[in-house]
Amino acid sequence: MRRAAISPNALDISAVALSGLCLVHCLSLPLLSVVLPMAGVFGEAEWLHQLFVLAALFITTIAIVQTRPVEGQRAFSVIATIALVILLSAAFLEALHDFETILTVAGASLLAIAHGLRWRRRAKN
Repeated sequence: MRRAAISPNALDISAVALSGLCLVHCLSLPLLSVVLPMAGVFGEAEWLHQLFVLAALFITTIAIVQTRPVEGQRAFSVIATIALVILLSAAFLEALHDFETILTVAGASLLAIAHGLRWRRRAKN
C-alpha cells in the first residue's frame, strides 16, 4: 500500500485552520480599520485574498484526489468543489467585488465544514 505524501488529518486540519484564518481576516480587519487605519490597507489587499484562495485550492485539491470514493466521501468532494468555486469567484471576478466578503465567508465556512465532515468520517472508521 502506498503511503500518502501528506496525511489526510494534516490536510483537513490545515484546511480548517486556513478557513478560520480567512474568516478572521474578512470579519475583523474591517472593524480594526476603523480604529487602526493601517489595518484597512491589509483588509483591501486583493493579493492577500487571492493568496488565501490559492492556498485553499492547493490543500483541497490534494484532499479531493486522496479521498477514496467511499460512501459519504463523495459529499466531501461535491461540497468542497462548490466552496472552492465560490471562493475563486469572490477573489478573482471583479464583477463580484461588492459581494466579496459575503461570498468569501460563505465559501470559507462551507470549505471548513466539508473538511470537518471528512475528518470526522475518517475518525469513525
